[in-house]
Amino acid sequence: MPQPSPEVEAERTNVDKLLRDWPYDPENAIRVLNEGEDCEVLQIRIDQGGFQGILQMDLDGRPDGGRPDDAEFCLDFQRARLASYKEENGSDEGFLLDGDTCAELFDEGFRVYQRYVFLLQLQDYPRVIRDTIRNMELFRFVNRYAEAEEDRLNLEKWWPYIIRIHAEAQALQAVEQKHYDAALGVVEEARAVIEKLSDVNAEEFYYEKGRSIQELAKLEEAIAERKPLSSEERLRRELKKAVRGEEFERAAVLRDRLRALSQTEG
Repeated sequence: MPQPSPEVEAERTNVDKLLRDWPYDPENAIRVLNEGEDCEVLQIRIDQGGFQGILQMDLDGRPDGGRPDDAEFCLDFQRARLASYKEENGSDEGFLLDGDTCAELFDEGFRVYQRYVFLLQLQDYPRVIRDTIRNMELFRFVNRYAEAEEDRLNLEKWWPYIIRIHAEAQALQAVEQKHYDAALGVVEEARAVIEKLSDVNAEEFYYEKGRSIQELAKLEEAIAERKPLSSEERLRRELKKAVRGEEFERAAVLRDRLRALSQTEG
């Protein structure tokens, strides 16, 4: 049986040490490490089906640290191509993305998607907002310029999901800043956008549309619970509770208080 080289053995030893130093814990399976000046990486500890390992991705730039065609992102390179094409031809008519280019963009979008899912768990809302915006721009770019109809439509089924995640990050960031009305406005607007999306002939679209509307409704309820109530809002909530419980005498008292408060503020 062939023996591994000393280099492979050393690398295996390094990996084993990493795994021992970071035992798997589902509640503590994601971390951020500083790899040097202006360089942070996201690591995810994995233990599934007998397989153990650590996934790593850059927090900024492309998750894999690559620079396709010496650009930060493949999308950036293709946008530069488009700009040059328009400058040379006076319009974007005739500019097309072939199948291989679309496949490269799809791969990049998937890598960015994987990152913002983990970033959301870390509550790194600014980076989630950044990454969801980038992927939405990628969706629109491919839909506009892909040569093949199959490629143009490939990402459209994921619109409900990415709108929801983008809105969740925006809303939760606003909640952290105690801007509750702004957070509720973001959720309401996102839900309206999702409800008005044109149908896409894909099972994933209908599933994500229904699920996204439900999840946004739950988020709206959670934000409303955390929002400090004004005196009027508190009285109205107590009044509804009294009416539901058929506490009519208490309900009458609360109505009088509301009427008095309204006259005082008026």
